Amino acid sequence: MGKDCLNFAIIGVGGYIAPRHLKAIKETGNVLRAALDRNDSVGIIDSYFPEADFFTEFERFDRHIDKMRRKGDSIDFVSICSPNYLHDAHVRFALRSGANAICEKPLVLNPWNIDGLREIEQETGKKVYTILQLRLHDNIISLKNRVEKEIQNNPNKVWDVDLTYITSRGKWYFNSWKGDESKSGGLATNIGIHFFDMLSFIFGEVKENIVYLRDSDVCAGYLGLKHARVRWFLSINSNYLPQNAISQGKKTYRSITMDGSEIEFSEGFTDLHTTSYRDILAGGGFGLEDAVTSIKIVSDIRNLAVVKDESGWVNNIIGRR
Repeated sequence: MGKDCLNFAIIGVGGYIAPRHLKAIKETGNVLRAALDRNDSVGIIDSYFPEADFFTEFERFDRHIDKMRRKGDSIDFVSICSPNYLHDAHVRFALRSGANAICEKPLVLNPWNIDGLREIEQETGKKVYTILQLRLHDNIISLKNRVEKEIQNNPNKVWDVDLTYITSRGKWYFNSWKGDESKSGGLATNIGIHFFDMLSFIFGEVKENIVYLRDSDVCAGYLGLKHARVRWFLSINSNYLPQNAISQGKKTYRSITMDGSEIEFSEGFTDLHTTSYRDILAGGGFGLEDAVTSIKIVSDIRNLAVVKDESGWVNNIIGRR
């Protein structure tokens, strides 16, 4: 890209996911020049880029980035780790500032927002990348290859998949932007989108999307993919943890089975953001079109009418508490 060391800025450096981006910028041999967060508890920067300029006000951050550009010392990439509802605006800011954008999931809250970003990509010549790190997990890649090989032999093959993900959250969650559906997109968007992306990546296009249960702390439904029948259950309420997790003192439970066999990918997460950055900088990466399917899935889950689970599957999970 013309420079040995690329200039990065980051929006949302005080958040949970930001350290993984800071680490990725560092480990790919690049430099963070500026950071923005409305909160100033951002000492994590000292572990990676203590010389980075830091701002708590967007207007001053905007002015700083513009001054750099006018001096010929422009930002190459803006990493976006802000609350979900701000991603669209911050991606637009990055592109209009002459930088590419690397945005956390969900890229946007609604599928039609992608149309606007597509236009700005064309106007600016810059690109939007989104972090879909599970697609780069070795076990997921192996599984996708295995599924594709079986489909070659049996084009009509359909697997039965069960996804259960329970990650306990305290009362703070509901008083933060994450508990506000208009800002987070709701539970399925906030904690489920990476699973929905992974499943559609492996098993193909969406044929059917049904919601059986949707509340502030739990949701469940059925997703019919081209090659999978997916039953999914998501919650942040520890009351739904299975007994075996409780007995081990665990606050999180994750299970994905395919025809009754567990899909194992609990290890290997540590460096996937760095792997994502390396992929982007090498000319790969996942762009707008890669994000469309999962964005539409969670948008539909948010807006579909809830229907009765005739099989009783959801009640069976809830009854195991």
